[in-house]
Amino acid sequence: MADPTLEDIARALCSGPPEDFVSARNTRAKEAEDATVAAEIRALRKPSTAAWVVNVFAQERSDQLDQALQLAAELREAQEDLDAPALANLGRERRQLTRRLAETAADLAGSRGERITPATLEAVEQTISAAFFDPDAAAAVASGRLIRALEPTASADDVRDAVAGEIRALAPSPARPADELQARRLRREAEKRVTAAEKELAAAERELAKQDKALDALQTRAAELSEEEADLEARLAKVRKEAEQLRKEKPTVETHRIEAAERADAAAVEVDDARQAVEEL
Repeated sequence: MADPTLEDIARALCSGPPEDFVSARNTRAKEAEDATVAAEIRALRKPSTAAWVVNVFAQERSDQLDQALQLAAELREAQEDLDAPALANLGRERRQLTRRLAETAADLAGSRGERITPATLEAVEQTISAAFFDPDAAAAVASGRLIRALEPTASADDVRDAVAGEIRALAPSPARPADELQARRLRREAEKRVTAAEKELAAAERELAKQDKALDALQTRAAELSEEEADLEARLAKVRKEAEQLRKEKPTVETHRIEAAERADAAAVEVDDARQAVEEL
């Protein structure tokens, strides 16, 4: 098996764990039998966080990235045939695609334990945007060997300096039939429908989440009221039991009161008699 090239080694290092880059680079340099290659390996620079995120995406989602870059190339050609409103819509679609790819790349990096800040995500998005506008930047992004992020306005020298090793041009697009322009237009219309459907889906999901929240609140309150109802019913049952007991005791108490009143009346008579006897003495 052929020895790995400098580009192969750079690709592996530039997408490996960032914290291990220096030690991994030194190990690969020691393993190189050719002194020149070893020196070139030692000269490799550690990629920035944004560049590393793009490198991970380029290697783990190469098919998705290739399709996006191919579409970007087609859009660059198609925009020559578009009017101002269509170009504006094309720009929006390109930005949406760029954002989705950047977020996917950030998710991949996050799954590897890397914390992606908003600034890093913005740099990743700018790099992918550069690849959409410039074939050299596209080749740089697809290489998986970026060492720093790219700007959409990057020059050819900027792009070359941002890549470890040589940049190989992307494979040329296959020859297109005469009705390719119509096919591209149909594709854009289909993508518009997808975007509109995605927006409608997002709105529906937001409304569903809102209604789910409202339903949860109602169910929670219903459970609380059910508990209160059970408590009130228990208290009412207790009151009714006490009232029934009082109704049962009332005749006895009334009889005792009558007897007590009679005794009181008799005692009062005796008191009067006794007082009268005292007065007569």
